[in-house]
This record gives sequence, C-alpha cells and structure tokens, in this order.
Amino acid sequence: MKSNKIAARTFGIAFLIGYLSYGIGFGLLNSLLNSPGSLAVIFNSKNQVIFEAAIMMAVFAPVNIILGVIMTPIFKRYNQPLAYSYLSAAIASTVLLVVGAVFLLLSIPLSEEFVKVGTGDTKNLELLFTLIKKANFFSYQIAMVIWGLGGLIFSYLLYVSIIVPRWLSTWGIIGYIIFISGAFFALFGINIDVILDIPGGLFEIFLSFWFIIKGFDMSKQKEIV
Repeated sequence: MKSNKIAARTFGIAFLIGYLSYGIGFGLLNSLLNSPGSLAVIFNSKNQVIFEAAIMMAVFAPVNIILGVIMTPIFKRYNQPLAYSYLSAAIASTVLLVVGAVFLLLSIPLSEEFVKVGTGDTKNLELLFTLIKKANFFSYQIAMVIWGLGGLIFSYLLYVSIIVPRWLSTWGIIGYIIFISGAFFALFGINIDVILDIPGGLFEIFLSFWFIIKGFDMSKQKEIV
C-alpha cells in the first residue's frame, strides 16, 4: 500500500512538473519566435532561448517518460500490450517534442547570421527561419496526436483497473478524443486546438492532484486474464 501511495504521488507531482516546465518554456519561446523582427529579438535573447529549451529537454523529457514507467507495471496486470503501447506513446511524443526544441535552438545561429548581414539581403535567412518554425510546429502537433492516443489508452486502462473512479477515467477518454481532434485540425491549418485542449488539460491537472491527495484505489482491482 505504501509503495502504491508513493507511486501515485510521484506520478501526480511528475505530471505537474512536466506540464509546467514544457508549457511555460514553450509559451515563452513561442512569444519570442512570433514577435516582430523575431530573428533580431532571438539574437538579443540567446541565453533565454537556450535556458528555456534546456528546461524543456532536461526537465520535461525525463519527467514525461517517468510517467509511463510508473504506470506500466500497474497496467500490465490488465492489458500488457496496451500498457506497453502507453509507454511507447509517452516516449515517442517526448522525443518529438525534444526534436521540436532542437529546431528552436537552430534559430540562434540563424539570428547571428541575420545580424551579420545587417541591412543586406535577408530573404533566405527569413525563409530558413520560417522553415524552422514550421518544423517545430509539425513536430509539436504530431507529438500531441501521439500523446493524445497514449492518453486515450491511459484513460481506458484507468477505467478497467478502477484505480480511480470511472467518472474520472471517462472524463479522460472524452477529453483525449477532443484533444486529438484539435491536434489534427491544427495540422490542416484550422487553429482551434487551444479551445479543444481544455477538457483534456483540466483532466490532467485534476488527475494529478487526485493521485497526490488520494493515491491509487487498489481495493477494486481484478486482473483481466
């Protein structure tokens, strides 16, 4: 029982840390990337870009994978292929998000070249910068689709394991279906993903606090053979 409480609290805390580290880092970097004269802004904010990208890679990435590692032994009792699918989705989405952060770091040498050119022809540099932003965008959205699919599996396994109330896991299933549709819409240029992220995002935050406060309910567990 004690180990289950530790695992639940670790999951909840790790989820919140990952959520905040990526959300804050990505939000601040995006504000730099989309600001007027953004290459010049990035040149003057190089340390900030490196620091925020480092947080996303050094904090978010390991924390996100820990989530899958914690839950896999519990979920394996119910459906081993799906348990490993959830872990694989967590790893794959994390790798893609890290790749997206690396794309953002490429904007630093590009900004240095931009400053060197000065008042000269910067069209090619601006084109490369646009491509970098697009690469980051697609890495992020594809990662969100995979994360949403993993979340769908996660919520289903919560439902069958009954380690949380079924109304909560049902919320997760619905939230992640909406979340995935938002990421798909964004890939095709329909930018309503922020609105469609809300149900899934609220579920993730609520579930984190639930695990921290209440832990896993192991009393109703029955192995699925």
